[in-house]
Amino acid sequence: MGILTGKNILVTGVLTDASIAFHIARLAQEEGANVVLSSYGRVLRLTERISARLPQSAPVIQLDVTSEEDLAALPSRVGEHVPTLDGVVHSIAFAPEAALGGNFLNTKWEDVATAVHVSAYSLKALTMAARPMFSGGASVVGLDFDATVAWPKYDWMGVAKAALESTTRYLARDLGPENVRVNLVAAGPLRTIAAKSIPGFEEFEALWNQRSALEWDFNDPVPAAQASVALLSDWFPKTTGEIIHVDGGVHAIGG
Repeated sequence: MGILTGKNILVTGVLTDASIAFHIARLAQEEGANVVLSSYGRVLRLTERISARLPQSAPVIQLDVTSEEDLAALPSRVGEHVPTLDGVVHSIAFAPEAALGGNFLNTKWEDVATAVHVSAYSLKALTMAARPMFSGGASVVGLDFDATVAWPKYDWMGVAKAALESTTRYLARDLGPENVRVNLVAAGPLRTIAAKSIPGFEEFEALWNQRSALEWDFNDPVPAAQASVALLSDWFPKTTGEIIHVDGGVHAIGG
């Protein structure tokens, strides 16, 4: 019997089978969960194709986290496949090109607002949309990149991740009485579609294994996925507002 047997999990952000989100969905199924995926607009069909690569093909619902209409419809759309939710995975981030790549001092508010809305506020929006489906508690897990320092070229996405971390703590505070846990997994850099959109990503690669305590594999999303699945399970019943680092130890090692 797996650690997620009988649980219903919504996983956002599955676009390729190289992503952390895909491997969370895969491992969740292998651990006994019923998985529903979300996607949006033109990439929804891509998510449907990738879903077929899971151990069991998972249903895909329409969800744009910046759309009030989609957020309001989430319970009914998920409810077509599972009656309740025990877990939600927030694997959503985006910043316009002008907000990345060393343009920090010149980025306009409109681009900053987009980055913060999609990458941070959406955690609150998604959690509140799913809240009516929580029955006796739930685990919300988001994906993070350490926001305690300023990284090369990460710019306003770094600010958005700091907002994501703070949002996690406030959600943990306000939803704790409902037995809803909210935590983040801060993964080290991985060669994903999201990483390729960050100008100068290779600078992360040059830096990481100089500082990591454990050797870091830029092509292996499984350790971060395993941590996420553990947080979705009942094995962390009193952990909330936490950031679990899966980064080879870089966050703990001085420069």
